[in-house]
Amino acid sequence: MNMTAGILISIIIGFGITAALGFIVVPWLRKLKFGQTILDIGPSWHKSKQGTPNMGGIMFGAGIIISFAVAAVIYVSFGGSLESENYSSVITGRENVLCIAGVFLALACGIIGFIDDFIKVKLKRNEGLSAKQKSLFQLAVSFCYILTLWLSHNTSWYFPFLGTINFEKNIVTSVIFWLLSLFIIYGCVNAVNLTDGIDGLCSSVTGVSAAAGIAIAVITGFAGLSFVSGALFGAMIGFLCWNKKPAKVFMGDTGSLFLGGMVVAIGYMIKCPVLLLLIGIVYVLETLSDIIQIGYFKLTHGKRVFKMAPIHHHFEMSGWSEQKICAVFSAVQVIGCAAAVLLIYFGFEKI
Repeated sequence: MNMTAGILISIIIGFGITAALGFIVVPWLRKLKFGQTILDIGPSWHKSKQGTPNMGGIMFGAGIIISFAVAAVIYVSFGGSLESENYSSVITGRENVLCIAGVFLALACGIIGFIDDFIKVKLKRNEGLSAKQKSLFQLAVSFCYILTLWLSHNTSWYFPFLGTINFEKNIVTSVIFWLLSLFIIYGCVNAVNLTDGIDGLCSSVTGVSAAAGIAIAVITGFAGLSFVSGALFGAMIGFLCWNKKPAKVFMGDTGSLFLGGMVVAIGYMIKCPVLLLLIGIVYVLETLSDIIQIGYFKLTHGKRVFKMAPIHHHFEMSGWSEQKICAVFSAVQVIGCAAAVLLIYFGFEKI
């Protein structure tokens, strides 16, 4: 079986499981009264979404994990290898670790989100986990993921046209690897979380990032990356069947933090996490808009740059429909992802 067949299997299963689970999970969440609480700080018209089932990330979390596992097992059983055809390392199994550790990173982030959602919904605490609690859990998970990378010697990053840097060379580069990785993982996971603010937005732009992961996997011959990305792509399409406006279910922090972990995993499987700046360009812009808004508000004692932050709310307050925001933001994501794919295509070399 070739890699293309494996990609199709991962996409189809990811889509099928996620979409089908909606018929079970959505009524179940509604029965448990796990509905979304809309805070007063948001747009007033969002109040109509009050009570929409939350924690729908369970649907695509299961779909992605099962899809990747099935595609990988089938592919390997037919004699394929999850590792890259162009991987020159003498240490076998390193890319397998990248795949498995990446999925576990997403799962761990999703569990943090689940706890946060559960506190909000079941214990009637609108803010869920405190900012300090959530950050502590996320940093602990990030540390464990980085430790896994370190112990498996997945410490080489590729920079298109410039070459490869192995951060294990000395103590200075080692410290840089740890600190930079903590910043990237924590920042990316929370940036994806910020993007989950209107119907279908986070699902749409993350689906585009997944498509970029598939394209880069084909270029580099990394089957494991292609199946992870394929599972994510299929699951996002499946979830959009339930999450597009008017949303029948929200992903909640259960889903958005899980997706943050998945996006980080793809960046590290590409072995070029800095490309997440392009692959996740919308996440970056959402985060920058929030930072600018808060910073300017504090400096000017109450003035604002945007009508509301993150920036998708600014456009919403400016009269854009949620469908238009999803379409435009997805197009921006396509441009960023296309740039990342081209950089890998023209600048790729064996690592």
